[in-house]
Amino acid sequence: MSKMTLAQKIGQMLQVERATCTAEEVKKYHLGSVLSGAGSSPKNNTPSDWLEMIDSYWCASVESDDEHLSIPILYGVDAVHGNNNISGATIFPHNIGLGAARDSELIKKVSKVTTKEVMACGIDWVFAPNVALAQNYHWGRTYESFSHTPEIVNRYTTNIIEEMQFDFPHQGIIAGIKHWVGDGGTIHGIDQGDTILDWPSLESTHVAPFKQAIKSGAMTVMASFSSWNGDKCHGHKFLITDMLKTKLKFNGFVLSDMEAIDYLSNDIYQSIGISVNAGIDMFMLPNNWKEFIEHLHSHVELGTVEMDRIDDAVKRILSVKVHYGLFDKVRPTLRKMSNNQSFGSNEHREIAREAVRKSLVLLKNKDNILPLNKSSRILVTGKNADNLGHQCGGFTIDWQGVTGNELIKNGTSIWQGISKIAANAKHIKDVENENDYSMFDAAVVVIGEHSYAEGMGDIRNGNDLLIQSGSMVNGELNIIKPYGKTLTLADLHPEDYQTIKHLTDNNVPVITVLISGRPLIIESELSASAAFIAAWLPGSEGQGVSDVLFGTHDFQGKLSFPWPQRDENLPTYKSNQYSPSNKIKPLFEYGFGLQYKN
Repeated sequence: MSKMTLAQKIGQMLQVERATCTAEEVKKYHLGSVLSGAGSSPKNNTPSDWLEMIDSYWCASVESDDEHLSIPILYGVDAVHGNNNISGATIFPHNIGLGAARDSELIKKVSKVTTKEVMACGIDWVFAPNVALAQNYHWGRTYESFSHTPEIVNRYTTNIIEEMQFDFPHQGIIAGIKHWVGDGGTIHGIDQGDTILDWPSLESTHVAPFKQAIKSGAMTVMASFSSWNGDKCHGHKFLITDMLKTKLKFNGFVLSDMEAIDYLSNDIYQSIGISVNAGIDMFMLPNNWKEFIEHLHSHVELGTVEMDRIDDAVKRILSVKVHYGLFDKVRPTLRKMSNNQSFGSNEHREIAREAVRKSLVLLKNKDNILPLNKSSRILVTGKNADNLGHQCGGFTIDWQGVTGNELIKNGTSIWQGISKIAANAKHIKDVENENDYSMFDAAVVVIGEHSYAEGMGDIRNGNDLLIQSGSMVNGELNIIKPYGKTLTLADLHPEDYQTIKHLTDNNVPVITVLISGRPLIIESELSASAAFIAAWLPGSEGQGVSDVLFGTHDFQGKLSFPWPQRDENLPTYKSNQYSPSNKIKPLFEYGFGLQYKN
């Protein structure tokens, strides 16, 4: 650091999106990190394409001369359920499904595979795990949460960090814990909204997983887009500096979320000063990063940001790079795990298949209709029966996910998994055109949500709640079009109930498989079904569903969230204290899950 100029220090504080910077600019501006936002990929999106791209950034960053020091970049991605950006990767169930599995050893295996597939592409750093405690299912990021209580999240967090950061400086990747803090507790479940709690309540719930993460060796933490009691977390010195860094003794560095500082003020110059002084160390800025450099220079020159604050940020960043062994690593293409043949391998997919079957929760099994006989005549239908994109959900190939099977390479849809086991199964997309239902013993109907991510997954009936919440927040309001207006599945996706009803009207018993990123209000669909399975967002290995449908394996999953009867059953906030409404009992309690052997 004694050799570094102010320009070099400010450059280390930047993480720039690959699409907005060249390798030459990495060197010219001394950039500390490059990322691929979800869906941002090179060429044909293969591991070799990623290695070639990252290699060029790396080589530029370590090329030294009289004006440039050799400081390697960190390359980061959102690998939140496998290395999900990259074609052919093994895609695991999203966190909500893994939470239902209640299996710490499974989490270790999932994290190990993810780490290997990330290293195969030359990537150093992942923005995972998300340790949010989702408290309201209207939140579009509910599926990124393992549970609404710290118990499961704390246990999983340690396992994930230890598996990812397993052999520094020789192997492993850097885990990025997110989001600091309280994003799962916003009122009305609004993404980027406001969590209204006193500090003791915040600390006992939403802060608890971060304590565990720091104890387990977490080296990076991403700040939350949300606010706490009206003040945005990205500008919150008390939360970032006083609590996270000082009280919790976090010695790593704090990363901003994508463009999040832009919403601190309508003046970007002021936003930069606020966020740096609050304690943000590295800034994820895809577009206005050159403006950031200019403005931060000005802040230092004018004394509105002290040089000590710059030095603290850079020291933290460089310390993480040193601890990770970055200065001793060879270029990405020459690393031991680069382009490793295990990427997307059958061995990895078998672990994902295990994760699928262990995450499924059996909610109903009338007259023991399950398990199905492999020789039975089974009709398979529903919009999500043969749709790998919907099965994988958001943060898969693209930010909002994809639709259909074309872009999810080497995966298996639920229908494809059934067809491999049941010779007499038949897939019919439009059951209303079928004339003879007497030929079927039962129907497996795969229904539920489309893919979504972040605020575009919010459930919100109009913008009045958003505006009401935003009016209490100091800063800019980011209005995003929501997924829908209601959690009631029959209203959100009426085609699902229509399909079930059509089959039951024709005397075909229905086994419903729900693909969703959260518990939904399912009264109509549940009542009409002989059996009902919450499959969450199972990922690329749909045959894990058929494994339990036909009894090769028993159900293991237990709800890591209580399942509500209706919207009024959801958590509410009273007197700045979180408390679940107890006026209406949940439809299914936390921990519920049937098994064949019971």
